[in-house]
Amino acid sequence: MLTAEDIKLIAASGEGYNAEFKVSVPSKVRDLSEEVCAFANAAGGVVLIGVDDSNNIVGATIDNVKRSAIQGSLGDINPALHSTLSIVDVDGKNIGVIEVPSGPNKPYVFAGSIYVRIGPNSQKLTTPEQMRDFFQQAGKIYFDEAGCREFDSTLDIDREILQSFKSSAHITESTPDMQIYKNLKLLTDDNLFKNGAVLFFGKQPEAIFEKAVVRCVSFKGTDKRHIMDDKVFGGSLHTQFGKAIQWLKEKLNISYDIEGQGSGPRKEIWEIPETVFKEAIINSISHRDYYDKGAVTMVELYDDRVEISNPGGLVSAIIIADFGKRSHSRNPLIFGLFARMQLVEQVGSGINRMRDLMKDAGLPEPTYTTDGIFTVKLTRPVSESNKLGDKLGDKLGDKLGDKLGDKLGDKLGDKLGDKLTAKSGGKNSDKARSKILELIKGNNDITIPELAEMVGLSNKGVEYHIAKMKTEKIIDRVDSRKTGQWVILSPKKTK
Repeated sequence: MLTAEDIKLIAASGEGYNAEFKVSVPSKVRDLSEEVCAFANAAGGVVLIGVDDSNNIVGATIDNVKRSAIQGSLGDINPALHSTLSIVDVDGKNIGVIEVPSGPNKPYVFAGSIYVRIGPNSQKLTTPEQMRDFFQQAGKIYFDEAGCREFDSTLDIDREILQSFKSSAHITESTPDMQIYKNLKLLTDDNLFKNGAVLFFGKQPEAIFEKAVVRCVSFKGTDKRHIMDDKVFGGSLHTQFGKAIQWLKEKLNISYDIEGQGSGPRKEIWEIPETVFKEAIINSISHRDYYDKGAVTMVELYDDRVEISNPGGLVSAIIIADFGKRSHSRNPLIFGLFARMQLVEQVGSGINRMRDLMKDAGLPEPTYTTDGIFTVKLTRPVSESNKLGDKLGDKLGDKLGDKLGDKLGDKLGDKLGDKLTAKSGGKNSDKARSKILELIKGNNDITIPELAEMVGLSNKGVEYHIAKMKTEKIIDRVDSRKTGQWVILSPKKTK
């Protein structure tokens, strides 16, 4: 039975895959039975009556009539589920507690309907396809709910990730780890860490689950002939997510919106909105088929697109007509942990959010492949200078051989791209040079890389503009390249 301290911890952590709050007894007590039925058909959980939407423990009045009505409604769940209502005093306030085990005789039905827990919400199965899928899965156990005998929690927990989780989930620092594990249903009945908990909090889960990694590959061009970079990221799922995002940041074009004439805060502007990548990568990690031992989660970067894929197609409980409207996870425990870290928003909203963000950025909507391997394709913006540079590089590569062509193509393509960028449109060049001159006025020790980052150009692009301003005797460099300083020679406008 839950103690007052347990209830405080659950309330502070907020609603989730295994916790539902009610500020008072609903006018229709069947609402409670629907939640209980959903928990029983998933990994179990707890319903707290007397906790508001802001996670405050406010207490509730539950007289004998209400208790009898609740208990009678719970008795209508079929097959019979041993779950009862108890009242716990928490700092002088009565809290109704219904603890729900993960039912051993799934599926559980209430009032002729099946309810399941998906992330932080309970959903009623309404279509024959959804029900058929649930019955097929009822005799199986979710991968992330199975116990992992190879994992030693005393040695293999990533303490840094656990601390980060506590902070993001608003769990107090002093809360004992075991209390967290039990309240979040991370342990099996025989106190084994569940696979989902191992993947989320383990230092090296890939030592147990070999394919539980994210592989990031960048290619030259638009096909898979020439690999430019290939990295495999292991560790906890949160670590894999963070490293994949950082890898993309290092590869993609990112500009900066600088406020206060170069002295204010900088806002990163990704060529494809960063939030789109976060949604896509977390979804691929959360919903992938970890039973599939022949494939890994992939992030593939091409000149014209980014593809993010994971083993396992669209879950059969989701029909194509419902794609983007409903959510059903192969790994609800993992999805629920990401939700508690505020990294997953409203269930079923990710697809629409990605579409809207791409549209706002002036890019085509994401496209999806849903059979076997689930893949989302994100189209990159391609500048005219990059197109010409790439075309020249490809022609040289075809004529001079792959090795020589790649080297010359890269060099000539970059050089042509920088010149085209610098020369394309007098207004853009004037703006870039004015910005460079303004930054030099504010700091005559500023470096080429610093100028490039603040102006949003490559190093070569900045060097091109500086060479022009030197020729026009607007600026000069005094002393050595490393220890020298910039000197403004003429106040006339840049060209």
